[in-house]
Amino acid sequence: MTWLITGGAGYIGAHVARAMAGAGERVVALDDLSAGVPARLPEGIPLVQGSSLDGELLKRVLAEHAVTGVVHLAARKQVGESVAEPTRYYQENVGGLATLLEAVAGAGVERFVFSSSAAVYGNPDVDLITEDTPCAPMSPYGETKLAGEWLVRAAGRAHGIGTVCLRYFNVAGAAAPELADTGVFNVVPMVFDRLTRDEAPRIFGDDYPTPDGTCVRDYIHVADLAEAHLAAARRLAAADAPGDLTVNIGRGEGVSVRELVTLIGEVTGDTRPALVEPRRPGDAPRAVASSALAAAELGWSARRGVREMVESAWRGWQLHHA
Repeated sequence: MTWLITGGAGYIGAHVARAMAGAGERVVALDDLSAGVPARLPEGIPLVQGSSLDGELLKRVLAEHAVTGVVHLAARKQVGESVAEPTRYYQENVGGLATLLEAVAGAGVERFVFSSSAAVYGNPDVDLITEDTPCAPMSPYGETKLAGEWLVRAAGRAHGIGTVCLRYFNVAGAAAPELADTGVFNVVPMVFDRLTRDEAPRIFGDDYPTPDGTCVRDYIHVADLAEAHLAAARRLAAADAPGDLTVNIGRGEGVSVRELVTLIGEVTGDTRPALVEPRRPGDAPRAVASSALAAAELGWSARRGVREMVESAWRGWQLHHA
């Protein structure tokens, strides 16, 4: 089998490529390099520069590399940017997916893993979010991921493609320093960035109905996430492969923002107190995954803790921001 990984030179994509290649799967990466870094990919993995919006390129890549399965990670993913540029998000995230699925169906590819997000759930008032929790996304980004799931399942039914949609929770950490997240969009690198600039970290709201008043989130190590993709790919290759499957990818444990900031202070040695600022619109008080279905269907569960995420992310930050 050969797996095409779109967004394969990105932060998550490169981890997935390494995990799958390291487990003996043949892999080819496609990336437009708007955020991807070719050096992240291990030697021996072909990299095709291009976009999932380019249908002719996709047809050529699928044929030339005899692709039998696709892991689709390429997408725009910033919530705030999606609010400002909704048409761009729909065009790239949903339009690119539609173009890719059309090429996949035409090439007779029968396995498809889709990168979704816990953003599809919105702000549910539940202790643990299961895959049956109603979806009510609160941003154009979340809407494009939910629409993407619908499209993946519909194309799967129409063309006999086995599909798995993975709903990621909050991703952090790095399997190696050179693979670390270089953007400053997620909470861990945002705190690192503040500390590096000799500024106190920020907490947005401390009056939520949670034990310490700050938002509670489920953090997943990117290496565990990569292993979940490998598990999904192999589930689709099994004799009893499902027609379609949607699973949460999280640890099933909540960590508050204040707890996370305190841990970052311990790891970095910079323990200055955080500044508390007003709540941001749309932040849910609590968003923690039920990971039971991933364990049952994929035989997967997270193995790495939050301290390991922060320590590995800090090593990567120091490498890239020395």
